Amino acid sequence: MKNKFIISGGGTGGHIFPAISIANALKKRLPDADILFVGAIGRMEMERVPAAGYPIEGLPVSGFDRKHLHRNVKVLWNLMRSLVLARRIVSRFKPDVAIGVGGYASAPTLRAATGLKVPTLIQEQNSYAGVTNKLLAEKASCICVAYEGMNRFFPENKIVLTGNPVRQDLFLVEPRTAEAYQFFGFDPNKKTLLVVGGSLGARTLNQSIIAKLDELTKSDIQVIWQTGKFYIESARKAAEPFTSPNLLVTDFVSRMDLAYSIADLVISRAGASSISELCLLAKPVILVPSPNVAEDHQTQNALALVRNEAAVMIKDVDANEQLVIRALSLIKDDISLKKLSINILKMAEKDSADRIADEVIKLIVP
Repeated sequence: MKNKFIISGGGTGGHIFPAISIANALKKRLPDADILFVGAIGRMEMERVPAAGYPIEGLPVSGFDRKHLHRNVKVLWNLMRSLVLARRIVSRFKPDVAIGVGGYASAPTLRAATGLKVPTLIQEQNSYAGVTNKLLAEKASCICVAYEGMNRFFPENKIVLTGNPVRQDLFLVEPRTAEAYQFFGFDPNKKTLLVVGGSLGARTLNQSIIAKLDELTKSDIQVIWQTGKFYIESARKAAEPFTSPNLLVTDFVSRMDLAYSIADLVISRAGASSISELCLLAKPVILVPSPNVAEDHQTQNALALVRNEAAVMIKDVDANEQLVIRALSLIKDDISLKKLSINILKMAEKDSADRIADEVIKLIVP
């Protein structure tokens, strides 16, 4: 009999990439397995998951609107509908195990699964657990985490330290490869700064770069500035007076493996998936945590590295004034770059997707 698995969650690349990595690891172990994704209608996973070769069903679930409370009547109605639909999906598909990776859809899906006596596994990516996962943890069979000390939030006997799965293609390119410099049209003899705000871009990072474009373009370092699709027009307009072969402005980096290959320093938000990639790649990084996330978990993610001298953190409110100045100082300091690289690599958790797949397979009831 074929094994069947449901994987639920999404919303951002930080949830979707790990989910697909777990699916790939399960297929590697069990090639005949059927894997069904459950996502939120209108979110990124509804496109990215089919593109990766997996079927997905959508729920009409969304997050609560903390600024406009009256709009939450519809949110609550859609949550109730999603609970009903999730139960139907689980009943029909009959998975051996249901896996939640975070995001709006994981809550109704895993609640439906536990109600139907299906073993569940939660993958908590952040160093500060979200409300949904804390609620789901009581009935979860296993909780895979990326940071030490998560027994603050979850029952210790259910926790397995696995790390976060990341995009495996990032590790196929050697550091400072000639192909990467040619791809971006950059000089191997100059330092390269990579600015990346996640799959959707980050307003604060873009505004901070715009505010100091003069200093950046005069500094003789090379900059790959990934703006995200919402900010590309304003970024290009701001960069027009500073036309330079050392400045590449793009909404999306199609070859992030090549960008990481030549990056001497990275500026990034502090999403869990991004941090896991940076740890495994041993990249010196300045983290600017987003304040617009639940429980301010990006700050907690960043502090977990800062406490180990594995990253530099600048608060979102300070970024406009401090970010570029700090980056220009740090990228010229080879001793500090080396220290950050060594320390961040110590925090890397390898083979995370395979380790999570092992835990999933253990939950299959004979």
